Amino acid sequence: MTAAPLASVAPPAGVTEDHLSASACPACLAAPSAEDLAKSGDIKGARIMLSLPTAHCAVCITDVEREMEAQPGVRSARVNLTLKRVSVDAEAGVSAETLVEALAKIGYEAYELDPGMLSATETDKRGRDLLMRIGVAGFAMMNIMLLSIAVWSGAEAATRDMFHWISAAIALPTVVFVGQPFFASAWGGLKHGRVNMDVPISLALILASSISIFETMHHGHHAYFDAAVMLSFFLLVGRYLDYRTRAVARSAAEELAALEVPRAHLLREGVETIVPVADLKPGDLIRVRPGGRIPADGEVTAGTSETDRSLLTGETLPVYVGPGTMLSAGEVNLTGPLTLRVTAAGKDSSLHRMADLVAMAESAKTRYTTLAERAARAYSPLVHALSFSAFGYWMWATGGDLRFAVNISAAVLIITCPCALGLAVPAVITAASGKLFRKGLLIKDGTALERLAEVDTVVFDKTGTLTMGAPVLEGLDTIEEETLSVAAALAQASSHPLARALVAAAEARDIRPVVLDDLREVPGFGIEGRLGALALRLGRADWVGAAPCDSTATHLRLGQAEPVTFRFSDHLRLGAAEAVALLTAQGKRVLMVSGDVETAVSVLAGKLGITEWHSGALPAEKAALVADLMGQGRRVLMVGDGLNDTAALAAAHVSISPASALDAARTASDIVLLGADLAPVGDALRIAGQARRRIKENFVISAAYNVVAVPLALVGLATPLAAALAMSTSSITVSLNSMRLK
Repeated sequence: MTAAPLASVAPPAGVTEDHLSASACPACLAAPSAEDLAKSGDIKGARIMLSLPTAHCAVCITDVEREMEAQPGVRSARVNLTLKRVSVDAEAGVSAETLVEALAKIGYEAYELDPGMLSATETDKRGRDLLMRIGVAGFAMMNIMLLSIAVWSGAEAATRDMFHWISAAIALPTVVFVGQPFFASAWGGLKHGRVNMDVPISLALILASSISIFETMHHGHHAYFDAAVMLSFFLLVGRYLDYRTRAVARSAAEELAALEVPRAHLLREGVETIVPVADLKPGDLIRVRPGGRIPADGEVTAGTSETDRSLLTGETLPVYVGPGTMLSAGEVNLTGPLTLRVTAAGKDSSLHRMADLVAMAESAKTRYTTLAERAARAYSPLVHALSFSAFGYWMWATGGDLRFAVNISAAVLIITCPCALGLAVPAVITAASGKLFRKGLLIKDGTALERLAEVDTVVFDKTGTLTMGAPVLEGLDTIEEETLSVAAALAQASSHPLARALVAAAEARDIRPVVLDDLREVPGFGIEGRLGALALRLGRADWVGAAPCDSTATHLRLGQAEPVTFRFSDHLRLGAAEAVALLTAQGKRVLMVSGDVETAVSVLAGKLGITEWHSGALPAEKAALVADLMGQGRRVLMVGDGLNDTAALAAAHVSISPASALDAARTASDIVLLGADLAPVGDALRIAGQARRRIKENFVISAAYNVVAVPLALVGLATPLAAALAMSTSSITVSLNSMRLK
C-alpha cells in the first residue's frame, strides 16, 4: 500500500525469512502454504476419518452421528453419505479403534482412513461386488422367465407345479446370494434395535419369495419367483448406478488422495533405498527423479529442475526450483533429478492437511442438510405404519386375499425409501467442492458454499489481492546507500509487501541494513525505531509528515530531516479483470478498499471497471466498511491477503484469501485461493448459486416422487417390482441432477 503505507505487521511466529521472500510469488508458495495454514490453528485436536461401507440412507446419517457424539471426548461427527465416511472431531486421546467398536455395536461396519484420504481400491472393490451380484441376478432372472413362459402358455396341474419348483430351485439361492447387501444391513440394524431402509427392502424380498413358496406348495396358479429375482436385480442395478453417479461427483479430497505417493527413494550414507513414505522423518534426504511425484514436503538441497503444480494450485506453467526451494508433496518433478531434505511426510504433509480440511468441509452441516435429516428421521415409523395399515385395509377390503395384501404392503415398503432425500444435499456439496477445487479454490468451512451463494456484494483489497503484492522499487540506482540502509533496517521489522520490496532492493545493491534500536511496528501506519538518538519512521505520508504522493509509495523520515519518498510499481494479478467482469455480469456490487493513496487506487479501479472504491483505509476502517454493508442487509464477500484485512475477513459473510496471504488472513478466511489466477473467484459465486438451485431442485424431486408414488402403491397400482424401479429412478435422478454444475 502506498500513502496508506506499511499497514502490515511483523512476521507471525513460525514464519521464516524464506516464507517471506517466497510469498511474493503465489505460485511458489501455494502448495506449501497448506502446511502453514494447518499449523496456524485450523486443525485442532484429533480428526478421525472412518469409512462406512454399509451406510446408504438418511437414517444411517442420524444413527452414526448420534452414536459418535455420545462417545466421551467426541465434539462433533458428520457423515458424508456420498463418500460413505464419517469425520469425527475429537479431543486428543480418542482412538479410532474405540469409535469403530462403538459403531459395530449398533450394526455398522467401519474402518479407519487417513484424514482426507480414501483408497480407490476399496471403492473399486465395492463396484465390482455389485456388478458380480447384478450378473448373477440377471442370469437367474432370464432362466426363470423362460420357465415361466410354459406356465403363462397354459401348463396345468403337475406340469405347472414342476416348473414352479424348478423356478424355486433357481430363485431362492439367487435371492439369498444377491440380496446379501440388503439382508446383512437390515439384520445388523435390527440386531441393535435400529430400522434402516434395507429393512423394508429385505421384507419385500422375503415376502415375495415366501408367498411364491406358499402358492407352489398349495398347487396355486401364481408364483412370483421371477418377480422376486427381478426385484433383486433392479434394486442392485439402482444401487450400482447410484454408486457410479456418486463416484463421478468426485470430491476434492479424493483429487488430493490421487496425488499421494506410497514410496520414496531414501538416501543414507550415499545408498539409495526404497521405503514407504510413512517411514520418512524430518531431516531425511530423498531423491526424486524426473517425471516422479514429490512424496513429501521438503527443501531442495541439490539439483535444479521445474515442477508441475497444476493439480495442486491450478498453475499451468512449470515453476523453476533449485537449492533452497520449498516443495510440497504432490508436485511433479519435470526436468532434472532433485535431492530434498524432508520437512514433513505422511499425515504431517501439506497434502494430507489440505485433504483433511477439504474432507471436513465437505461433511459440514448446513441449513439444507439439517432440513433433510429432520425429514428422514420420520421415515422409519411412517413407512412401516403405512405398510401395515395398507396390509390390514386390503385384507379387509378383499375378504382375506393374503397374496394381494402382501404385494401392496411390500410395494409400500419399497417405494417410500428416502434415498433421494438423503442424497439431495451431500451429492451437490461433493460435486461443487470438487469442481471448485479443480479451479484452484480450497474450501475450509463446509458452510462457506451455502453462504457464498447468498453473496450480493464483493469487497476486494488492492495490494496482494488485485495486484500481485510484489512491488518493485523504482529508481534504485539514484537512492543514496546510507538512506537505503536505514530504510531496509526499518523494513526488516515488517512483512508488508512494500517493506519486503525495500529489503530486496538493498540486497540487490549488496547494502547491509544498519543496526537499529526500539524497532516497533504500528499497524496501519508503519515502523519506527532509533539510530542512536535519531528517531526514525517509515510508513504513511501523514504519519511520517511527508507530502501526499500520487503513486504507490512509502516514506522515510530521519529525525527532523526532510522525508524521503520511495516509489514502487506493482503488477495486476492474473485474472483480476476477468473476476471483476464476471462478478459485475452476475449483478454483484463490487468495491475496492485499500490503504493506498487515492491516485493509485483510482487508477487501478479505472483499469478494472470498479466504480466504488475507498483509499487510505486503515484496518479498522476496512472492517467498519464491511460491517456497515452487512448492517445494510448486504451479504458481503471479502477478498484480502494482509494482516490489515483480517478483521474485515472475519466480519464478512464469507471470505477468500490467496495462498500467498499471511497466516492470520488465511486462518480468518473461509476459502483459500491456491493459484495466482483471481478469475476463479467470479466462478465460485456462479457455482455456489448453481449448487443452491440444485439442492432445492433435489428437494422438489424427492417431495414430488413421494407425493406421486406413495398413493399409487397404497391403492394397489404399483407392484413391488414397479416400486423397486421407481425407488432406484428417484435416487439416480437426484444424483444426476447434482452433477449438473457447469
